[in-house]
Amino acid sequence: QVQLVESGGGLVQAGGSLRLSCAASGRTSSNNGMGWFRQAPGKEREFLAAIYWSTGISDYAESVKGRFTISTDNAKNTVYLQMASLKPEDTAVYYCAGGRIITRTQRTWGYWGQGTQVTVSS
Repeated sequence: QVQLVESGGGLVQAGGSLRLSCAASGRTSSNNGMGWFRQAPGKEREFLAAIYWSTGISDYAESVKGRFTISTDNAKNTVYLQMASLKPEDTAVYYCAGGRIITRTQRTWGYWGQGTQVTVSS
Protein backbone atom coordinates (compact mmCIF):
# COMPACT_ATOMS: atom_id res chain seq x y z
CA GLN A 1 0.00 0.00 0.00
CA VAL A 2 1.36 3.38 -1.00
CA GLN A 3 0.97 6.28 1.39
CA LEU A 4 1.48 9.89 0.33
CA VAL A 5 2.00 12.81 2.69
CA GLU A 6 2.11 16.38 1.42
CA SER A 7 3.73 19.32 3.15
CA GLY A 8 4.84 22.85 2.39
CA GLY A 9 1.56 24.63 1.90
CA GLY A 10 0.83 27.98 3.46
CA LEU A 11 0.10 31.63 2.88
CA VAL A 12 2.17 33.56 0.35
CA GLN A 13 1.85 36.93 -1.33
CA ALA A 14 1.14 37.25 -5.02
CA GLY A 15 4.35 37.00 -7.00
CA GLY A 16 5.96 34.82 -4.37
CA SER A 17 7.17 31.23 -4.47
CA LEU A 18 6.41 28.07 -2.57
CA ARG A 19 7.66 24.50 -2.71
CA LEU A 20 5.39 21.59 -1.94
CA SER A 21 6.71 18.18 -0.98
CA CYS A 22 5.10 14.77 -1.11
CA ALA A 23 6.74 11.85 0.65
CA ALA A 24 5.80 8.42 -0.67
CA SER A 25 6.10 5.28 1.41
CA GLY A 26 5.55 1.71 0.29
CA ARG A 27 6.56 2.33 -3.33
CA THR A 28 5.67 -0.55 -5.64
CA SER A 29 5.37 -1.18 -9.34
CA SER A 30 1.88 0.29 -9.06
CA ASN A 31 3.46 3.67 -8.29
CA ASN A 32 5.69 4.40 -11.26
CA GLY A 33 4.66 8.01 -11.50
CA MET A 34 3.67 10.93 -9.32
CA GLY A 35 1.42 13.87 -10.01
CA TRP A 36 0.13 17.09 -8.54
CA PHE A 37 -3.47 18.27 -8.73
CA ARG A 38 -5.33 21.11 -7.06
CA GLN A 39 -8.90 21.89 -6.17
CA ALA A 40 -10.26 25.34 -5.51
CA PRO A 41 -13.59 25.86 -3.71
CA GLY A 42 -16.50 25.11 -6.00
CA LYS A 43 -14.26 23.81 -8.77
CA GLU A 44 -13.24 20.40 -10.03
CA ARG A 45 -9.86 18.93 -9.23
CA GLU A 46 -7.35 20.14 -11.81
CA PHE A 47 -4.23 18.43 -13.14
CA LEU A 48 -1.03 20.42 -12.75
CA ALA A 49 2.02 18.25 -13.40
CA ALA A 50 3.27 14.68 -13.32
CA ILE A 51 6.57 12.84 -13.54
CA TYR A 52 7.95 9.31 -13.76
CA TRP A 53 10.30 8.23 -10.98
CA SER A 54 12.65 6.29 -13.23
CA THR A 55 13.03 8.52 -16.29
CA GLY A 56 12.12 12.00 -15.09
CA ILE A 57 9.76 12.35 -18.04
CA SER A 58 7.20 14.96 -17.05
CA ASP A 59 4.02 16.60 -18.21
CA TYR A 60 2.51 19.95 -17.32
CA ALA A 61 -0.83 21.63 -17.67
CA GLU A 62 -0.66 24.65 -19.93
CA SER A 63 -1.96 26.84 -17.12
CA VAL A 64 1.18 26.30 -15.01
CA LYS A 65 3.86 25.56 -17.61
CA GLY A 66 6.80 27.88 -17.06
CA ARG A 67 5.73 28.76 -13.49
CA PHE A 68 5.60 25.35 -11.79
CA THR A 69 8.31 22.69 -11.83
CA ILE A 70 7.90 19.08 -10.75
CA SER A 71 10.90 17.06 -9.64
CA THR A 72 11.79 13.99 -7.61
CA ASP A 73 14.40 12.95 -5.09
CA ASN A 74 14.39 9.20 -5.60
CA ALA A 75 16.64 8.56 -2.62
CA LYS A 76 14.06 10.22 -0.38
CA ASN A 77 11.00 8.88 -2.25
CA THR A 78 9.82 12.46 -2.44
CA VAL A 79 8.30 14.51 -5.22
CA TYR A 80 8.32 18.30 -5.23
CA LEU A 81 6.29 21.01 -6.86
CA GLN A 82 8.18 24.28 -7.06
CA MET A 83 5.74 27.11 -7.67
CA ALA A 84 6.79 30.59 -8.75
CA SER A 85 5.05 33.82 -9.70
CA LEU A 86 2.05 32.77 -7.68
CA LYS A 87 -1.30 34.41 -8.31
CA PRO A 88 -4.42 34.66 -6.14
CA GLU A 89 -6.12 32.25 -8.55
CA ASP A 90 -3.57 29.61 -7.55
CA THR A 91 -5.28 29.43 -4.16
CA ALA A 92 -6.49 25.86 -3.67
CA VAL A 93 -5.90 22.61 -1.85
CA TYR A 94 -2.99 20.86 -3.54
CA TYR A 95 -2.89 17.07 -3.74
CA CYS A 96 -0.19 14.68 -4.77
CA ALA A 97 -1.09 11.43 -6.47
CA GLY A 98 0.65 8.17 -7.32
CA GLY A 99 -0.10 5.79 -10.13
CA ARG A 100 1.15 3.22 -12.60
CA ILE A 101 1.23 5.72 -15.47
CA ILE A 102 1.05 9.48 -15.56
CA THR A 103 -2.09 10.96 -17.03
CA ARG A 104 -4.05 14.20 -16.74
CA THR A 105 -7.16 12.34 -15.59
CA GLN A 106 -7.61 12.09 -11.84
CA ARG A 107 -9.64 8.87 -11.91
CA THR A 108 -6.63 6.97 -13.31
CA TRP A 109 -4.49 7.72 -10.26
CA GLY A 110 -4.61 5.07 -7.57
CA TYR A 111 -3.14 6.84 -4.57
CA TRP A 112 -3.77 10.27 -3.09
CA GLY A 113 -2.39 12.37 -0.29
CA GLN A 114 -4.54 14.27 2.15
CA GLY A 115 -3.90 17.65 0.54
CA THR A 116 -2.20 20.84 1.64
CA GLN A 117 -3.69 24.32 1.50
CA VAL A 118 -2.02 27.03 -0.54
CA THR A 119 -3.37 30.55 -0.19
CA VAL A 120 -2.06 33.40 -2.33
CA SER A 121 -2.94 36.87 -1.14
CA SER A 122 -3.21 39.84 -3.46
